[in-house]
Amino acid sequence: MRGEGRTGATKLAALVGPGDRIGYEGVWRTVKATATDMGALGGLFVRVTWEEGGTERFRAGDELLTERVSS
Repeated sequence: MRGEGRTGATKLAALVGPGDRIGYEGVWRTVKATATDMGALGGLFVRVTWEEGGTERFRAGDELLTERVSS
């Protein structure tokens, strides 16, 4: 009866784009632009440029806390 009543592991994936808000290092920041990037060992990253200034790289597969902006 192994796995009975279970749906299996799922992961939420999101496309992050300009205007989205991400909770990062305890602060909500607004995405200005995104781009993909390759690491030194060939790993895939998403590079985020913030409206508030600066950039950050997130390893593909990292979990990001996002906030929906109400219209």
